[in-house]
Amino acid sequence: MLHAVPELDAMDRLLDAAEALSGLELRTIATLGTAEDLADTRVAQPLLYLVDWAWGSTLMECGVTPVALAGHSLGEFAALALADVFSVEAGLELVVERSQLMATTAASTPGGMVAVLGMNAATVASVVEGIRDVWLANDNAPGQVVLSGTSAALDVATAFLTEAGARRIVPLAVAGPFHSPLMSPAGDAFADVLRSTQMRDATLPVLQNTDPLPATDATLIRERLIGQMVSPVRWTETMRTLVADGPLTLVEAGPGAILSGLAKRIEGLSAISVESEGIESTLLEVS
Repeated sequence: MLHAVPELDAMDRLLDAAEALSGLELRTIATLGTAEDLADTRVAQPLLYLVDWAWGSTLMECGVTPVALAGHSLGEFAALALADVFSVEAGLELVVERSQLMATTAASTPGGMVAVLGMNAATVASVVEGIRDVWLANDNAPGQVVLSGTSAALDVATAFLTEAGARRIVPLAVAGPFHSPLMSPAGDAFADVLRSTQMRDATLPVLQNTDPLPATDATLIRERLIGQMVSPVRWTETMRTLVADGPLTLVEAGPGAILSGLAKRIEGLSAISVESEGIESTLLEVS
């Protein structure tokens, strides 16, 4: 039997804090809400942050010591909390503020994101070069790239990429054109919040979305985090950096198995998901 799962009263306390900070009934939305309700970034971000942190905390309390931590987009905040750059409570405050700023900017700057399948990042970038108001937002894995931009620009990009041979282009169920310069109003406001947030040197190396090289210095981590909202998520580079010194196993601590699936496309990197494998089997595989 495992005894290191975060105590229920601690999670209740964090959910109480998330609801108070957000002004939303997150428990009710999480259990009874529609897919549209859950897609609201003000709802999704605090809930995902707490789930990511809870799984990661459980693994570490059970004796799994990572060689490094990384988080995709929002997941970076959970990774930084697990590395003790800030407390889980301080991270929650940041995430709620981030979600509200992003929702406000997205509402005034309509747009979205699309996943481009079957084409590498360099090719996608060359095809969309010259199209206004569209940017490469996520380089997730070989053969999976995400674009962000206005709806009209994404329509043009979709036509160009289809003609250029993209296998499939999938609109994403997100609230706005995230990880693009269109989020600059939110990014500028959030930068002020980050500059006033106390941060400590990380206890474990963290690879961040804007720069996949490991860092522990609080000043450097803060500066990288400031640019995250308007910059692409360099996830393919992050995964390749992790395996540069030899094969290792990535453990995905969070809902689903999307990141572990993406990681398996990188040579030398095996991956398992806590949710799909179960916590006990995951611990056996990595111990």
